[in-house]
Amino acid sequence: MEAKDLILQAEDIHKATELISSKLGNPVIIENKNFELISYSSSFDKFDQTQQKTILTKKCPIFIIDRLKKEGIVHRLESQSSPIRVQPMEELGFHQRVVIAAKYLGNTIGYIWVQESGRLLQTEELAFLEEISPYLGNLINDIYAKANFKKDKKEEVLWRLLQHEYGSESQLRHDASLVKLTLPERFTVAVYSITSPQYKPMLHHLERIVQESAFSTTIYALKTEYQVILVLYGKADKPFSSLELARDLAGKVKEQTGEEFYNFLIGIGKEYTSLYQMRKSFLEASEVIETANFISPRPESMPREFAQLGIYRYLPALYEKNTSKDYYSDDLLSLIRNDVKKQTDLLRTLEVYLKNDGKGKQTANELFIHPNTLNYRIKKIQELTTIDFNNFNMKVYLYTELLLLNNVEAYYQRYKEALKGIG
Repeated sequence: MEAKDLILQAEDIHKATELISSKLGNPVIIENKNFELISYSSSFDKFDQTQQKTILTKKCPIFIIDRLKKEGIVHRLESQSSPIRVQPMEELGFHQRVVIAAKYLGNTIGYIWVQESGRLLQTEELAFLEEISPYLGNLINDIYAKANFKKDKKEEVLWRLLQHEYGSESQLRHDASLVKLTLPERFTVAVYSITSPQYKPMLHHLERIVQESAFSTTIYALKTEYQVILVLYGKADKPFSSLELARDLAGKVKEQTGEEFYNFLIGIGKEYTSLYQMRKSFLEASEVIETANFISPRPESMPREFAQLGIYRYLPALYEKNTSKDYYSDDLLSLIRNDVKKQTDLLRTLEVYLKNDGKGKQTANELFIHPNTLNYRIKKIQELTTIDFNNFNMKVYLYTELLLLNNVEAYYQRYKEALKGIG
């Protein structure tokens, strides 16, 4: 039997994904219309960096989605039925690939991505993708229609709420009453995502902590392959009570897991009182996860709460802009040159000094150095650069650039390569 016929007979989207991948000889990922992961070809392990992050966080990174929208790819997918070849974005860990929209009743319901880093798809293979894409649209629709990935009826209602599948609040409340689900009047969504598939047992540990603690009556846990999504109920008359619950739980998990705690990426959305904001809180928590995953390894100083994310939220966009413009800071190049040649730590010193708003004692304590040593380093920084510590705009700019340099290895390597070019 031909591969096309086998795929058209497959009742499971994961089976269909493996068959497509086997037919094309390339890694395949299937996402829904919100760029959230549905399935991937587990028989292939040569996924690029973007696809690896999609598999771990269950969603395509936001900065990749923004680029696809800016370049008109998303709009083209809506208006055409044939596959689109997307050029590589190597600086973002995005290899060349082909994508086609999976549609149901004429509406885009998901996307089929085929990575081409191994080899390019031929004309007949592109035609094959176009032929099977409507059937994949049906399978994706079946997933949501049957809710076959959810554990029980209460979770089904919450999943549908997170996915914005309720057209009216009356229908939502009707379904909730049928399954005896108490809907929150105040809530926050938190996401716990593991940093690598090898840490999957940590998700079970997290579920046990929730079930066995005093939090169990005010938290619903929804589990996916690499994440646990928590809906935390606050007290109706107590603002920020669900956020306090999220913070307390994080502290409890850290206490019980010790060093293994750092195998979690944790994102906490804002607190809301409108049920239709539940997805918003979920997306906010997911954005924190994506930002942490982009930085990797996540610094302890990075906030877990979306409301406190601050400048970290814009690092992926700044990274894309600066790498595409081939931009460098001459001042920071000077510090890197000195650090490399003389084994100093001026770059890190500058970041901590700016983060602490120029407070010497606080900076010295964080760097575990004597205040006199800090004063010597700051003086040396001023000798090597044109940095004016009285210029607020310069300090803000330098701090964001330093966050990229000290937390994104590929960005630091760009600066080191630039040093070679200027001798």
